Amino acid sequence: MRPLPPVPTGDLPVVVIAGRPNVGKSTLFNRLVGRRQALVADTPGVTRDRKEGVALVRGRHIRLIDTAGLEEAAPDSLFGRMRASSESAVQEADLILFCIDARAGITPADEHFAQWVRRQNRPVLLIANKAEGRQGTAAALEAYALGLGDPLGLSAEHGDGVTDLMWEIAERLPPEKVEEEEEAWTPEPELSEEEEIRPTGPLKVTIVGRPNAGKSTLLNTLLGEERMITGPEPGLTRDSIAVTLHDGDDTFEIVDTAGLRKKARIDETLEKMSVSASIEALKMAEVAVLVLDATLGVHEQDLQIARLIEREGRACVLALNKWDAVEDRTATRKAILDRLSISLAQMRGVPVVTFSALTGSAVHKLLPAVRDAWTVWNARVPTGALNRWFEEMLERHQPPLVDGRRLKLRYMTQVKARPPTFVVFGTRAEQMPDDYKRYLVNGLREEFDLPGVPIRLQTRGTKNPYANN
Repeated sequence: MRPLPPVPTGDLPVVVIAGRPNVGKSTLFNRLVGRRQALVADTPGVTRDRKEGVALVRGRHIRLIDTAGLEEAAPDSLFGRMRASSESAVQEADLILFCIDARAGITPADEHFAQWVRRQNRPVLLIANKAEGRQGTAAALEAYALGLGDPLGLSAEHGDGVTDLMWEIAERLPPEKVEEEEEAWTPEPELSEEEEIRPTGPLKVTIVGRPNAGKSTLLNTLLGEERMITGPEPGLTRDSIAVTLHDGDDTFEIVDTAGLRKKARIDETLEKMSVSASIEALKMAEVAVLVLDATLGVHEQDLQIARLIEREGRACVLALNKWDAVEDRTATRKAILDRLSISLAQMRGVPVVTFSALTGSAVHKLLPAVRDAWTVWNARVPTGALNRWFEEMLERHQPPLVDGRRLKLRYMTQVKARPPTFVVFGTRAEQMPDDYKRYLVNGLREEFDLPGVPIRLQTRGTKNPYANN
């Protein structure tokens, strides 16, 4: 089957969902994109950073943006920064979906922000959400008082009226751009073994770490804009936010995640949802960027996150943030790497990038390191070279005795990449002790230059025809 071409989000019309907190903006966002992409909870202010997705509306793709609730607050406060982020999204909108809660009726906040939206000189579609039943429909009529045109009553939670909404959105979008000559899309050709391996689509990167390590500040610096809400308060990021970044010949899809704390400290339902979203984002990644606060060193929770990266089989780049505040850099770097190598052997040789996300110093080194880690993660070792090395390893240290009999290991092959996975075949190979597996894995990492990526070593035994005689 021919693969479908990717949707070019950069040229899509932008539709922004705006309104005060807790009117159902994220529920509507999920309904339009067709999946639970944004966190939803019965708590005001769940959404803090604006979240983007692609929705198909009457045969046309749109770039849909979910924003934080509009609230009156001081500019330097958390809610003030959230409002600034929402206002920034509205500035680039081709259409604004202004949402109110029909069950709650028109509030002073609705009136205030409706006036603000009118001043933006953008097309607006008024949405009266939570308009289930007769009572909701009657309440939706009150929205005429906002002066934003005819309100459209719907229920994002139950899907009532969403079909009508799609029609209304499609009619209000700017005309499609017609290209003079449209080139047919063709899939990427297969590369020969001699050619360099390159991503066929966006290289998927997930930024993980403990709260307040500087993950969102790092993403903002990479993008060159205040895309994520940042500040001194730990745990600002609640949802996993994906952005696309073009850097030279490569395109990166980078996901910023909520900080991962110790499991014993996670008690709120909303935080559990945030952690689940972070773990799901990690599972979808190709490379994980583990951000550490270099001034604090490695904590046990950092090691737990590193183990999670290894268990999921992702490539990893260790990002030491706040490097400008470190006094003894040589000792700090050595202490961090020693702790990792002792506690997590699979992270041995992991690429390390030191920078200051706040000032932007040396941040430019991160994406090349991500690209290199991805290349190692995709590495394939030729079978001939692999088995020549395997014979040397067997001669250097014979396979161990198990139950008084020596294992007979015959050959090895690589069965897959992403991460590199090898299988050893031989009589009773499945009984190979863990220390001999570590011996082979360490040798693979050193001989074939596979630093910092998980290496999977599996065994396949051969049947002995005389075993039952």
